Amino acid sequence: MAGRGRLACQRTRLSRLRYNWRTATAHLCATCPRLARFINDFGNERLWVRGDQDVFRALARAIAYQQLSGAAAGTIHGRFEALFTDQRPDARQTLALGSVALRQTGLSRAKTLALLDLAQRVHDGKLPGARQLSRLDDDTLIQRLSAVRGVGPWTVQMYLLFTLGRPDIMPATDLGVQKGVQQIYALAQKPTPAQVLERTGKLAPYRSAAAWYFWRAADNA
Repeated sequence: MAGRGRLACQRTRLSRLRYNWRTATAHLCATCPRLARFINDFGNERLWVRGDQDVFRALARAIAYQQLSGAAAGTIHGRFEALFTDQRPDARQTLALGSVALRQTGLSRAKTLALLDLAQRVHDGKLPGARQLSRLDDDTLIQRLSAVRGVGPWTVQMYLLFTLGRPDIMPATDLGVQKGVQQIYALAQKPTPAQVLERTGKLAPYRSAAAWYFWRAADNA
């Protein structure tokens, strides 16, 4: 479960998407009347991406948000950030802090181990930098970053969607997305990941925008 798309905090510098939001929403409206009604009623809010492209900070944030609501994850991640100079986590300082200090922020044992593994890989130069990662296609990037302990497809999808601003990401395993699909399509039951992908396939190549609206629909339910 994601933090329902709430991976950007107030102090984070936000940037415009690398694709045209109006083009994306026009495509969604033309493709899906149910989604069009929600978009038209929703107003002018839109998805923004974080301006900070640092790989460690982006993935550390996504790890902190795994399986938690936005509010709970935001609190824990805020405590994690507070451990660092200027509240900007980096791999070297994370390794120096160690597991005890990280656990005291409220991070689970599994997330602590994942953060330490991520920090070690970044420190040792075993992960590509932001510029190199930005050149990889979605599937290759998911494969490369999933080598990190505790980092699976959902975590990498959050990086693709909220940091790199990729246009066609549908995190079908995300509970918020599933609830939003249930709301938009008036389903009796929450859809499975496979059902989410089946229903949203026609929304390509702008499924990132669709996912954002599904999160909003779940929030408004």
